[in-house]
Amino acid sequence: MSTEPDSSDDTENTGPGTPDGDDSAPAATGSESEETAAAPAAEGGSTGGEAAAQVTEAQAELAAQKLERERIERRKADKAGPIDSGAKLSGTAADLLAAVRAVESGARPAATVFSAPEPPRRLAAPEPVPRPQPVPAGTPAAPPAPAQETVAAVRRVLTDGGAPEALAPQVAGALGEGAEDLLREDPWQLLRVTGVRPEQADGFARALLGAECAPDDERRGRALTVWLLEQAALAGHTALELPALTAALAQRSVPDADEAVQSALAEGEALAFQDAVEEPGTPPSEGGTEEAEGDRPVRVLIGLERYALAEESLADGLARIVNSLAKEAATGAGWESAAASASGSAAELIRAVAGHGLVLHTGGEAARTEPVALLTAARSLDLRAVAACHTPDGRDRVAARAGEADSAVTVHGLLAGTEGPGRDADGALALDLLIVPDAPRLDVESAAMVVESLPDGARLVLSGDPAQLWSAGPGRVFADLLAARVCPQIASRTPDPGPLGELLSGIGIGELNQVEAPGKELVIVPVRDAAEAVHRTLQLVLESVPRAFGVEPGRTVVITPGHGGAAGTRALNAALKERLNPGPGRFGGFDPGDVVAHSAAPGRTVLGRVEKADADGLHLSCAGAPVVVPKERVEQSVRHGWALTAHQAVGSRWPAAVVVLPGDAAQALSRPWVYTAFGRAERHLSVVHGVEQALARAVAEVPAKPRTTRLPVLLRTQVPPAG
Repeated sequence: MSTEPDSSDDTENTGPGTPDGDDSAPAATGSESEETAAAPAAEGGSTGGEAAAQVTEAQAELAAQKLERERIERRKADKAGPIDSGAKLSGTAADLLAAVRAVESGARPAATVFSAPEPPRRLAAPEPVPRPQPVPAGTPAAPPAPAQETVAAVRRVLTDGGAPEALAPQVAGALGEGAEDLLREDPWQLLRVTGVRPEQADGFARALLGAECAPDDERRGRALTVWLLEQAALAGHTALELPALTAALAQRSVPDADEAVQSALAEGEALAFQDAVEEPGTPPSEGGTEEAEGDRPVRVLIGLERYALAEESLADGLARIVNSLAKEAATGAGWESAAASASGSAAELIRAVAGHGLVLHTGGEAARTEPVALLTAARSLDLRAVAACHTPDGRDRVAARAGEADSAVTVHGLLAGTEGPGRDADGALALDLLIVPDAPRLDVESAAMVVESLPDGARLVLSGDPAQLWSAGPGRVFADLLAARVCPQIASRTPDPGPLGELLSGIGIGELNQVEAPGKELVIVPVRDAAEAVHRTLQLVLESVPRAFGVEPGRTVVITPGHGGAAGTRALNAALKERLNPGPGRFGGFDPGDVVAHSAAPGRTVLGRVEKADADGLHLSCAGAPVVVPKERVEQSVRHGWALTAHQAVGSRWPAAVVVLPGDAAQALSRPWVYTAFGRAERHLSVVHGVEQALARAVAEVPAKPRTTRLPVLLRTQVPPAG
């Protein structure tokens, strides 16, 4: 490794850093995912406003997702019969308490606790509902803004409770019609607004209820239960184990945590499940029957309905894909001919896809050529095949390798109907094969949308690097599928080349190795403090990298663990803007020419450039497409984009990358974070190093934070193990 000389310029140190939330948020805490950075702050900032009349791509996607979720809910409501392992639970408070005691003591809960099916809470659909159709251009897709009289009424309640009036549009939107009465009856409903903290809701409740406000109020316990489950989802969990949830409630001064959970279940605000626990050395159960699970321990889980439905729908859809591929589909000579023309792992992948509806493929950056070879082979066989990537950069790279512009799309564009082949008469995607690179980025809801949109008989290939960061949203779909072993898994044998490839290979197995970099592909820049880190970053981006590698400053990405702090994205972007595109920032801090990161939806960041600003909002060019962000949404969804977090950068690559590790970021580092950040560089990587031994320790000792999910259990009941 090379070491660049020190520098002496100073930059103001403004305080301690804030770690990237998605890496550091523990289960059932208030930490916020970094991909939800667009969410409003709870401290009184105004973030409401009317939706723009013009339909955006994000609105089209949200509308399509809403239609799909409604279809899933109606289908689930139609299900009847006995509840197998993992199904919804119901019962009295005494039953739940008995289950709690049984779980805490290590015994299996009595079967009667979970045997009674829950009465259906959703109306059954009168007839089958087709898959969602893409939203036509010009159709208003965004939900209507709350009525002005509702907002005014909510504002009065907020004033009476000492809460910021600026929250009124958000509260009215979250609680809907009658929000004023609901808020007066149950002040803790304020927790439904993104960013509001329990202590703020408690203060609001005390102001409204006076002496009636108490820690043991049933309304408080119920609201905190839902809030904790939402916070767990931000940390990646689709459900929480019951002991973990009750312990978190106790930490929030809820006197009877079990009663609070039961209240949330009785009101339908949460669902309970029992899942069989597979013990080491015990063969997995087949078919998910009660007899097979009778002697197995179980765990009690509590989760929100939206993620439960998504996870169940995903398991159903994957089982359908595995079982619906016609046997004759694999007998064609074309597949074998295509495999014979390929070599190594690419040939294995083509043969696996020929005979299976679902296939997993793992590998690093160089291994991306193998799904592209599969894509080319399938299209040569006149199959309707596309690759759905998570970023426009990933889409463009796949299309360039395949040599066909229409061979690759983005996931959100495919689901929204703005990219790809469209849908057939039944609402299914008109595809025979869908390949999803960067599959670890799929959260449980987007994965369910993708799978439910595929027609019977279609093939699905999920490809990705398991060492990278997981999804910003809840779930760990790719990791769960790899662990479940319900389909063929093809591990690439194509290594990433050069010193950077060697470095990443070591990090992936927990080793931070010294590598030879004769062409200065890797440079370590030691710094003493955050001020020096900012200065050295500017020097690298503006001078050293352009001089040594001919990479323009705008083509070098800066990656740091968090948004806040003296060397976070905010501070770095401010310094980079001053040098690269100085201006007064007349529109929310932005000027024409600014590089920005636009988060149209949580978990999806698209890079772009500011074109202009007018009464309609901030006009951006993102991946060559015009985007207009309404002025009331700019503060929430647009950041400067010269410096990014690893979660914002994943899925894209740049000719050069500068990874900034200030001393206060040591606690935010993990092996997946380091692997992902270092892997954004194609030709050159500079590491501004201020964490001393914490970097090597993170690579060796800090794996991905565990996430609680139900997908493996659901798959075991529906799909037999492969092979």
